[in-house]
Amino acid sequence: MKILIKNAQIVNENLVFESDVLIENDLISKISKNISEENVDQVIDASGKYLLPGIIDDQVHFREPGLTQKGDIETESKSAIAGGITSFIDQPNTVPNAVTQELLADKYEIGSQKAYANYGFMMGGTNDNLEEILKTNPRNVPGIKLFLGSSTGNMLVDNPETLENIFSNTKMLIAVHCEDEATIRENTQKYLDKYGEDIPVKFHDLIRSEEACYKSSSKAIELAQKTGARLHVFHLSTAIETDLFRNDIPLKEKKITAEVCVHHLTFTNEDYETKGNLIKWNPAVKTLKDKDGLWEALLDDRIDVIATDHAPHTWEEKQNVYTKCPSGAPLVQHSLVVMLENFRNGKITFEKIVEKMCHNPAILFRIEKRGFVREGYKADLVLVDLDENWTVAKENILYKCGWSPLEGTEFHSKVTHTLVNGNLVYENGKINEEKFGERLLFEVQE
Repeated sequence: MKILIKNAQIVNENLVFESDVLIENDLISKISKNISEENVDQVIDASGKYLLPGIIDDQVHFREPGLTQKGDIETESKSAIAGGITSFIDQPNTVPNAVTQELLADKYEIGSQKAYANYGFMMGGTNDNLEEILKTNPRNVPGIKLFLGSSTGNMLVDNPETLENIFSNTKMLIAVHCEDEATIRENTQKYLDKYGEDIPVKFHDLIRSEEACYKSSSKAIELAQKTGARLHVFHLSTAIETDLFRNDIPLKEKKITAEVCVHHLTFTNEDYETKGNLIKWNPAVKTLKDKDGLWEALLDDRIDVIATDHAPHTWEEKQNVYTKCPSGAPLVQHSLVVMLENFRNGKITFEKIVEKMCHNPAILFRIEKRGFVREGYKADLVLVDLDENWTVAKENILYKCGWSPLEGTEFHSKVTHTLVNGNLVYENGKINEEKFGERLLFEVQE
């Protein structure tokens, strides 16, 4: 199968340039102007559109197995390709938690049958599964996920000796959710004493506070420095945490890296008044000062990656009182257009968006042959129209949960085409029902 993309504005490796791209089977075979249309099966005219590498989302919760009333690998990966995400890394706090090699293999089997996008699954760490962690093959698995603050699923790792053992003994990337549990419990009790179970959600950022985040992330970084572990801190939410990270060495040389999520770049605690539980995330959306600090660190390269932490819950679950309302929201269908809106408003360059959402996740997780528009690389590609207005509404939301915290938001750009492994999987609102997602492979450093 040969597909030719003509007259695209390619955004790649800090350049924007016009070119054609020839795809043969699953690979990009040629990037050049005026490629002949002879013997080509399909031509896509990309005049006036921008072509970028497929987005790699390094943190999603697609809820399978065990929580499929919220979402599943099929529905959520379908939403992802509609949003330009061609590869995702799913987290282990499913039911059961992916904390043994057997359970992890089960998830990969589900992925092979149901994923519309390329997939990788994190191995989960607990207080007592070091032996299982050490069996993980770094060629086939992106990393080890540790929850240093409780979240969906019972995976809190809070034993200091266990933590040090994991950090000292695995050579794999360790990705962490950092919130200090003791601080959160103490803060929660104060508000329970005052309000009972129905705590106003506007206090969420004071319960899961700046102090809780900083205390945990600074400890994790200290431990990584002590042991030499390769550490990636997920979803920074405070300005103060950004000072823990470096921007004076290339990403390939960093042993400690950071991610920010789209929602922490978009919302502030002021939005609890109108959005309520729909923007209740862990870590919490915090102040304007925090949001500004995250933007600053993203732009000066202390923060390396933009992701979603896509975590759907049913509408009914989100209507519960604070203490019974789960944290998390769906985002994969809309993360790229949110960032393109920031480009339109002059907040970030298009090249920087591609760096943080495509190149850097590929470099950081050592994903083989993806994340760049390069000859010989997998043809995971996205075309966007920067001049198409549309509004997020129930009828165009693809998430299984059927809602989005962005409902009613008008966007001025749109994903028009998505290709996964050289196959056109999404075109102008229509999804190809054939699945072409592949298991991601990771380069192993000796």
